[in-house]
Amino acid sequence: MKTPASLKNKVAIVGVGESDIGRVPNMTGLGLNAQAAKRALDDAGLKVSDIDGVLTAYSFTEPYFMLGSVLCEYLGVTPRFNASMVVGGCSPAIMLKHAAEAIASGQAETILVCAGENRATGQTRDATIATLMAVGHPYFEQPYGTSIPGFYAMIAQRHMHEYGTTREQLAHVAVNTRNHALLHPNAHMRTPSTLEQVLTAKPIADPLGMLDCCLISDAGGAFIVTSAERAADLKAKPVYLQGIGEFHTHEHLMCAPSLTEFGATESGRTAYRMAGLTPGDIDVAELYDCFTIVPILELEELGFCKPGEGGAFFAEGHARIGGKLPVNTHGGMLSHAHAGAAGGLFGIVEAVRQLRGGLGPRQVENAEVALVHNEGGILSSHCTLILANDKG
Repeated sequence: MKTPASLKNKVAIVGVGESDIGRVPNMTGLGLNAQAAKRALDDAGLKVSDIDGVLTAYSFTEPYFMLGSVLCEYLGVTPRFNASMVVGGCSPAIMLKHAAEAIASGQAETILVCAGENRATGQTRDATIATLMAVGHPYFEQPYGTSIPGFYAMIAQRHMHEYGTTREQLAHVAVNTRNHALLHPNAHMRTPSTLEQVLTAKPIADPLGMLDCCLISDAGGAFIVTSAERAADLKAKPVYLQGIGEFHTHEHLMCAPSLTEFGATESGRTAYRMAGLTPGDIDVAELYDCFTIVPILELEELGFCKPGEGGAFFAEGHARIGGKLPVNTHGGMLSHAHAGAAGGLFGIVEAVRQLRGGLGPRQVENAEVALVHNEGGILSSHCTLILANDKG
């Protein structure tokens, strides 16, 4: 396989921001994006006029086809590089990859990446359920009543069958992220959650209960990417892109090569190779966690533990702040926020903040290298990125 051109140390993230999170009925999806973008600009010490590239994702609550162009119009940006991307939850990491490539090739100098929508208050309950059902092959899956939670439940069942992963181990994932969210001042969920509460929560799709499923939030997130050279002159401490890789295995779950092995192994391999690092070099990981089974799979595929050992990794406390590898230190999509593509973007925001330091009780001690993984679809699209607080 041809090795992709290295982007190591070519670009840096110089600003991050997130909107108000939770139920924010006074704001539209565009408003949430704008609020996050403004906070990212302020963080970087930049103005709107400094932005010459904008990337965004998609929205189920805004009625616009060309969402990227509409967002530019809304923000007052006239860029020379602009697109809206649809790669599901994988979109933020892949947008970072496209931004890095554009900057490295001279197509733009400073790119704003943002995503989010008002899913909690901008959709009715019926519309939300319809969104969850609007997946699967239109001829061979949808007619049989499939849903997003149902697909991930099948994956969890298969992992339990092959490796002996237990319901309690899944619940530990939810408790771990909730404990971290309690340390984040802007997290959607601000009340403690116990193992017993997770195990006895309303059933959704066996073995997944309500607290095994990600939130539905109003939220927007943003980050700003520029060249490593320009980053040195800006206000905020830059965080450098060391490695990034993507891989895609299927669209419909019926076509997946496996229900326990997906594309994270390949995307991770590319990112590690570009960065010149191994799993043992990672200090903190922000993993996509739309359902509790997902970070277990990602831990295994990304080389942090052997196949079948991801559940025990969480149950034994290794993913806690202070553990072997703190995972989802902001609370993840299970407890911090999930609003479309913003869910994965918040993992990037948190990784940058961890590498800058100064997060108080949420801070991972001596964090120098972070890994972020986004996945889209039903574990169909994968992008892994490695960030560091110096060029290494």
